[in-house]
Amino acid sequence: MKRIVIGGVIVFAVGLFAPRIATAQGTTTYLSNLGQASAGSLAVGSDSWLAASFITGTNASGYLLNSIQLGMADASGNPSGFTVMLYTSQAHTSLPGNRLDTLDGSLNPVSSGIYTYNPTNNITLSGYYLIVVTAGTSVTNGAYDWSLAGTNSYNASGNWFAGTVTGGEDIFTSQNGSSWNFSEANPQFAINATAVPEPGVLGLLGLGGLCFLWHHRKAKAD
Repeated sequence: MKRIVIGGVIVFAVGLFAPRIATAQGTTTYLSNLGQASAGSLAVGSDSWLAASFITGTNASGYLLNSIQLGMADASGNPSGFTVMLYTSQAHTSLPGNRLDTLDGSLNPVSSGIYTYNPTNNITLSGYYLIVVTAGTSVTNGAYDWSLAGTNSYNASGNWFAGTVTGGEDIFTSQNGSSWNFSEANPQFAINATAVPEPGVLGLLGLGGLCFLWHHRKAKAD
């Protein structure tokens, strides 16, 4: 009986934490306006921080971030040290709060095109976040340019949303990364992620098995 109980515990534990492989989804582009033509750009430098906001969908277990892609225009001058970060929002506001990660990708996107940035650790997204960009040089020495779309239209899936909780796409600007101002714009980006599957039904079966064994053992003891 002891072996049976131990076996039931193992089945329960494996079933509870194992993903439901049959229903797991692959990488999905949940937000993107990269297919639109560029309608201008905003300068990025050490004294010109930019932040674009987005809200994840309704998957109960969240989304594992795979990559963020940025549409960039031709840079001006001789900038360096381009940096892409992911931030949470400040409590009860839409402004950047705490930095979650500095993403890995090109430090010098001087030519127009699409650049991909990957997280350096596993990040599960659920809620409101901001893509924050800056550089190591001031705009007087040259600037990277984040491309802007002409319309507020993002291809979205899974109930994701580009913009703030108040609606509409926003971009925040800052001279130092701490004090932010709001501006209306449509920065070009895409977010690729994987929906985290819910725990497998095997966990429920294991729990039922444990309950059965407990009652069986109790009845035998009585």
